[in-house]
Amino acid sequence: MFFQSEQFCEPSGESIAGTVAELFAGVGGFRVGLARAGWSTIFSNQWEPSTKSQHASDCYVFNFGATGHTNEDIGALVERHASGKKIIPQTDLVVGGFPCQDYSVAKSLNASKGLEGKKGVLWWSIRQLVESNRPRFVFLENVDRLLKSPATQRGRDFAIMLNTLGALGYIVEWRVVSAADYGFPQRRIRVFIVATKTNRKKPLTESEAGQVIRETGVLARGLPVLPFSGKPAQIDISASPETLTTDFGKGSVASPFLNSGVFFGGTAFTIKTEAAYSGPRSTLGDVLIDDSQVPAEYWIPADRVPEWEYLKGAKSIERVHKASGTPYSYSEGKMAFPDLLSNPSRTVLTGEGGSSPSRFKHIIERDGRYRRLVPIELERLNGFQDNWTAVGVNGKLSDARRAFFMGNALVVGLIERVGAVLAAEMKSAGRQ
Repeated sequence: MFFQSEQFCEPSGESIAGTVAELFAGVGGFRVGLARAGWSTIFSNQWEPSTKSQHASDCYVFNFGATGHTNEDIGALVERHASGKKIIPQTDLVVGGFPCQDYSVAKSLNASKGLEGKKGVLWWSIRQLVESNRPRFVFLENVDRLLKSPATQRGRDFAIMLNTLGALGYIVEWRVVSAADYGFPQRRIRVFIVATKTNRKKPLTESEAGQVIRETGVLARGLPVLPFSGKPAQIDISASPETLTTDFGKGSVASPFLNSGVFFGGTAFTIKTEAAYSGPRSTLGDVLIDDSQVPAEYWIPADRVPEWEYLKGAKSIERVHKASGTPYSYSEGKMAFPDLLSNPSRTVLTGEGGSSPSRFKHIIERDGRYRRLVPIELERLNGFQDNWTAVGVNGKLSDARRAFFMGNALVVGLIERVGAVLAAEMKSAGRQ
């Protein structure tokens, strides 16, 4: 089966559901998915710190144009905006796949400025923009380990995020999602967070929280789950962010946050859910180009195949701790070799590019020969159109850079599904 993603087309006129500000834009995964659902992105920011070359921003501008796009430190940009410059337009929706960092308030407390003094930690830039612009919706994406970070205080960072969004008047839903569970050809697991502005004053009841998670919430409608029995667990997150920073999760070996939940009024409700999906499914084999089009450097020489087999095999290696000199055993489990074409792919990682043998790069077998995945196949695994990342405004982009982009990207079909529900919410409530 030949897999071809949809071509990109910006909505216009009466087909526009609402306007979007896209932060941490990468190569535009949120914008592509939301455009398919009728959303118009009028502002975007992509900035890669500590590097002169801004390849992702260049790719973004090549595909979408420069109108409304900025390429600068988001922290500095939001600070100027919040101080009265009003650089970032008012939009109905703010989105972003922000990097996972330490969201503790402690560092800002050291500067005696609390939350407002936080510099350079990206969550606080999102929060500051939400406070300034008050969008109707906020839609965020992150790695699923966000729910249990940091290791010393399991769940603390996520608790602070929920607390600070709730304090701004938002009901916050979350769901850990594997794209393959909804028919897409990659087992990419991410947490989606949707915050909806509300005038509600009363806390959610246990029954209401269960309905949001199972039926009525944005995520429940966009990414349905199977009926569940039992009651959601309750987590008190009503303390100040400063108190949560020092106390939440202290001494816990596991995070209290399960893969689905909702937060409002100081209390989070959480329960484990399973995806409900019966539609068509795609696999790794569906995204492949014809072997005749694969460049020679992607085929693995026969004499190097054993290196790949070793790296992907189970192993136990005796090592010595550098600091203490204490010996220990390092173990790795077996990975599929080659990757099965009849299944969805593993998660594409940023190190997918390059010809050197690796445990984590995909290897497929074709008529007794082995090869790596080419950039077009990686783009298809995330739902981008072919050669989306091939060129930037400054010229052709390397295959390694294109692979890096796809390791940082998201599955745009999931964004489209959630975006369609948000568009329906806009239509039912009317534009403000």
